Amino acid sequence: MIWRRPQLKNRCNFLHKTLSQRLEISTSITSSARADSVLFTRELSGALSQKLEEQSEHPPRGWNSYDSYSWIISESDFLENAEIVSKRLLPYGYKYVVVDFLWYRKLEDGASVDSLGFDVIDEWGRVIPDPGRWPSSSGGKGFSEVAKKVHDMGLNFGIHVMGGISTQAINANTPILDTIKGGPYNEPSGHPWYAKDIGVPERACAWMPHGFMGVNNTAAGRAFLRSLYQQYADWGVDFVKHDCVFGADLDLDEISIVSEVLKELDRPILYSISPGTSVTVQMARDVSSLVNMYRITGDDWDKWGDVEAHFDISSELVAAKMLGASGLQGKSWPDSDMLPLGWLTDPGSNQGPHRNSNLTPDEQRTQMTLWSMTRSPLMFGGDMKNLDETTYDLITNPILLEINSFSTNTTESPYVTGVKILKSGKRVPKWQSRNSKNESALDTPVLSLISCKDQTAKGWAVEAIEEDLERICWKENFGRKHKPPVCFYKKNPRLTSDDEVIYKQQYEGKFYLSTTDKIDFCLDASPNRKLTSQDQLKSSSLSRCRWNLNQMWELNLNGTLVSSYSGLCAAMKNVKGVVVNGNFRSWIAIGRQGEIYLSLFNLTPDRIELSSNLPSLANLLPGRDTSKCRASEVFSGKDYGVATVVSIEVETHGAALFILNCT
Repeated sequence: MIWRRPQLKNRCNFLHKTLSQRLEISTSITSSARADSVLFTRELSGALSQKLEEQSEHPPRGWNSYDSYSWIISESDFLENAEIVSKRLLPYGYKYVVVDFLWYRKLEDGASVDSLGFDVIDEWGRVIPDPGRWPSSSGGKGFSEVAKKVHDMGLNFGIHVMGGISTQAINANTPILDTIKGGPYNEPSGHPWYAKDIGVPERACAWMPHGFMGVNNTAAGRAFLRSLYQQYADWGVDFVKHDCVFGADLDLDEISIVSEVLKELDRPILYSISPGTSVTVQMARDVSSLVNMYRITGDDWDKWGDVEAHFDISSELVAAKMLGASGLQGKSWPDSDMLPLGWLTDPGSNQGPHRNSNLTPDEQRTQMTLWSMTRSPLMFGGDMKNLDETTYDLITNPILLEINSFSTNTTESPYVTGVKILKSGKRVPKWQSRNSKNESALDTPVLSLISCKDQTAKGWAVEAIEEDLERICWKENFGRKHKPPVCFYKKNPRLTSDDEVIYKQQYEGKFYLSTTDKIDFCLDASPNRKLTSQDQLKSSSLSRCRWNLNQMWELNLNGTLVSSYSGLCAAMKNVKGVVVNGNFRSWIAIGRQGEIYLSLFNLTPDRIELSSNLPSLANLLPGRDTSKCRASEVFSGKDYGVATVVSIEVETHGAALFILNCT
């Protein structure tokens, strides 16, 4: 990158303020600075990389506006919350304050999460803060004034952004900014590029189709993305949450481009991606080196089902050793989403915080314990202006924060048993651990979206039914001869207007999939919920057929069935049944002083006595002797002395956490 002298001076001033302990850089640039700019660039790049590496060394913590303010938060509300974060949570490592989505949308009648025509954009088609809600942004200042105030509080400033380009910019057909040359982006021949040249209407964001669409992988498309993130850096942004690019909405091209752009900027920016629906281990591996955080589920709200949904995917990612894997100029962390605790609003609401979290105290403890044991980033979502002491004590629990930041060797433990406690006080016979295999249990076919690099994706074949009617079937039958194969009817897109004819070439070779020979409802590659067994497809993954890439599929000669929307492949996974599946779970981790953390979770609607055999834990911790352990339970404060078995009564959806010191 070649820097102009004024840009070089700005970068030098920035380094003097933020990295003075690492680099001695003059705040004034002499006439020879241009000649020395290559060396300076290397020093700057190295210093910024070191800064980002430090920031991502442990799972990030902070506060996000979404759970309490949805999209309508104002500048005054945000800064009031940030001030309280600085005073009460910063001492516990919560240093990021993040403005969530639609900060560029005017809060007027008719405006909603998926409305069109209410966004504020600049002359280059980039969204900018709505001055009605963010008055300091007037005059082209963007978030620079807000970021400065946040930095003065000792905090880091973050924003939520959408993938691709806004529909409003496409409709206005704005020119594209070339940040390197400082003017409109033109081809070498001089031909200018505009928004309509880079937008991909068929790749509209699946959950905000009127708001944003993908951009193509042309030089102009890359220039547009570069202009976005250069602007964020100019504003003083430290954290970007990039949405509608991961999970079932995977756009690996855009993630890769943004990751490269962030490496080139003069400011370290922590990079987070979402939404995380239908995430697999292979997907995590594909993106982990490009980012610092990646969501592993869809939105987590204050419902027990949302909390419970994290156990399986967390187990898979922990087993794959994805916690703290190599990331963007540092480490990367699987993100279980925000903590919807305290005083909240409702999903997609045009209303601010107005109600308490629906999670019971035991469910809240389970959530915080699981997030800590699996080392998820901790982003609190409740209104800081109405933070109750119970919630405050939970999110600042020193043991949980210690585990979250510094524990190692995290793994799920099969050594847990449970006894149901009846109202009479009697106990029912013990249940087996969740991980105990039941050899007689039937396999369950589950439809998932996985990387096409995975060999298990190669299992689809076409089957002719009658003239002009074919089915796409999975070749395996999961060992159940009395069950029919999993099949979808193949239907070609309909061309019903002149506008749609122009897409014929792009859709050539692609088709809809339906569970019937009717074409009214088609399989969605980006459902709101994870794809499940065929018996449940109607409710979870089918919607009316429309011209959109997230309903288009292509069958390759190698037997892979590819989503035209995400580039992921559909595969039927063989899931083995287990005894009392999901009734209770257990996790262990090692602390900095060699202590063992043992967590027990009751996922049932009943009161359960959970027990764990401590000598068995040595099977999970090679070289460790767990035959004699002094045990204490964190939440009750009970000291168990030296024990070989720990048992504790755990309420519905509750958790227990033991500290074991073993010799």
